[in-house]
Amino acid sequence: MKSIITKFGLLAVLVCSTCNASTKKQNDTHALKDAIASHTKPKQYIKVALLLDTSNSMDGLIDQAKAQLWEIVNELSYAKCDENKPYLEIALYEYGNDNLNGAEGYIRQVLSFSKDLDEISKHLFSLTTKGGNEYCGQVITTALNQLQWNNNPDDLKLIFIAGNEPFTQGKISYKTASKLASNKDITVNTIFCGDYDQGISSFWKDGADLANGNYMAINHNKTTAYVATPYDDEILKYNKKLNETYVTYNRIGQQKMQLQAEQDDNAKGYSNANAVSRTVSKSSHLYKNSAWDLVDASDDEDFKYENLKENELPDELKNKSKKEIKAYVSKKKEERKFIQKKIQDLNISRKQFILKQQKEDVNGLENAMIQAIKTQAKHKNYKWN
Repeated sequence: MKSIITKFGLLAVLVCSTCNASTKKQNDTHALKDAIASHTKPKQYIKVALLLDTSNSMDGLIDQAKAQLWEIVNELSYAKCDENKPYLEIALYEYGNDNLNGAEGYIRQVLSFSKDLDEISKHLFSLTTKGGNEYCGQVITTALNQLQWNNNPDDLKLIFIAGNEPFTQGKISYKTASKLASNKDITVNTIFCGDYDQGISSFWKDGADLANGNYMAINHNKTTAYVATPYDDEILKYNKKLNETYVTYNRIGQQKMQLQAEQDDNAKGYSNANAVSRTVSKSSHLYKNSAWDLVDASDDEDFKYENLKENELPDELKNKSKKEIKAYVSKKKEERKFIQKKIQDLNISRKQFILKQQKEDVNGLENAMIQAIKTQAKHKNYKWN
């Protein structure tokens, strides 16, 4: 009897040891997964705060911003950092406009950091000019303090301030503002709208130097030059097909789809070439509309078809099963991937054609911004395809 008990005791010990070993292995596996999850590298962002002088003399600058937005976005879409494609957020301020609140330094935050490219376009097209006092130091400080810049050291954080009055105006010194930006790892780039030497003598270059930025001077009244290409019409045809792949949901869906169409029209208002540039932007990873489009939303980690509400669905998906909705969205997703690939391929040929035709860098704001971004991006191991 004793030997039987002893055998069973030994067996129990062996079983428990095996259980403990198995449990320990599972715990170690979970711990490893948790450690990996906790050390996952955060998403990388290119954060651009655009501070535009909207006083009377700046109509040309605003016009360039509207006309050249999409080419700037397209150039940023080719950026990579450690083989990852960074996201883009743009914030917009206007300053120096008599219509703004003088007690707040004639400064207005038009849009906080946003990934919504249609919203950015809409707000750019809403800007108007009037008179004004231009307080550069104050608008820089306001953007530094109001915006969510985050603390990721891999983020590329940039301020672009454009105007044509002395950089010294206002109660907040530009030196104080530039040093604050430098301490926050935020680069300040200054774009003087006028003669290069005049910008230096009015301290625009000094403001950039103090915040590790680029100083540039542009002819803000020069009309944006476009090069028409043999590929434009086909790209615009694909834009119509691309729009048909959007599947609206929730209460803002239809409103956002209308905004998308309005910004297509705004881009085309400048030229077919500008509309083409916007179409190329819409075919990139930077144009994402998870808040109102089921195709984009379905790629998000926290998205669940089970959470969709019947009254938030478009007519074509009402009274459909979750399986049917998923199949419909998947089909639209495949269509979109195909169309976006076609647009990107055509754009390669388009860019090669433009390079052969363009004799010089003719677009002031666009080239100034892209040159500065690429220069500063090198310090954080960003590369361009």
